[in-house]
Amino acid sequence: MIDRQRLEAILREAGRMAMASWPGDGHALQAWEKVPGSPVCEADLAVDAYLKRELTRLLPAAGWLSEETVDAPERLSGGLIWLVDPIDGTRDYIAGRRGWAVSVALISAGRPLFGMLCAPARGEFWHAEAGQGASRNGERLVASRRTELPGARVPAKQVSAEDADLVMVDQPNSIALRMALVAADEADLVATLRWGFEWDIGAAALIAREAGATVTDAFGGPLNYNKPDPRAFGVLVTAPTIHAAAVARLADRAKVLAAKG
Repeated sequence: MIDRQRLEAILREAGRMAMASWPGDGHALQAWEKVPGSPVCEADLAVDAYLKRELTRLLPAAGWLSEETVDAPERLSGGLIWLVDPIDGTRDYIAGRRGWAVSVALISAGRPLFGMLCAPARGEFWHAEAGQGASRNGERLVASRRTELPGARVPAKQVSAEDADLVMVDQPNSIALRMALVAADEADLVATLRWGFEWDIGAAALIAREAGATVTDAFGGPLNYNKPDPRAFGVLVTAPTIHAAAVARLADRAKVLAAKG
């Protein structure tokens, strides 16, 4: 159905384009806010345009849903769709930090078939294919197998008093990279308690799941893609044995925050 080598080459070229403007290598960069608190930069738009052109050529039958492209309702009429965040972790990108990645997933009938993250500032390329496992830089991934929630490693800069028994590890700004850390057994738990978009999590959700992690929304429900409203409330990625305990711990907070919209 798809030329896998060409798909990887497209993602790597998108990463190269992003690196060519990355302030971490001393490049000047134009950045602004789409809306207050939502930064974007010229590299977001350039990478998005490149990916739309090349991925559409690769698979013309697939629709398109991206953070940096106006949503087109015709995407709902097909079974295939490209789900794209040209630079996930824009804040780290603009600040010259390494916690960003190009994120691409191919969705079929609401489920990811392929998921890839290109994180060139970290020297990482993550890949997953449904039913075929996940890898980072060609090495197969086996997700965290932690059995107790207390002491779980979580990518965070701070935790609430309710979560003081968790252990903080490095937190990339990219939610996709944080999810991938569970796939690589470098974290045990990632949780968000806010409405987020499918393009933020589609590729990383497949990577984590194929590595053996449990991946749901904040309430423990399934994640579906290419919905009319392309959002979900939160994402929860954990070692399988601690997932139920994490859902229980977050339940009251999730209910209150989800109701606020």
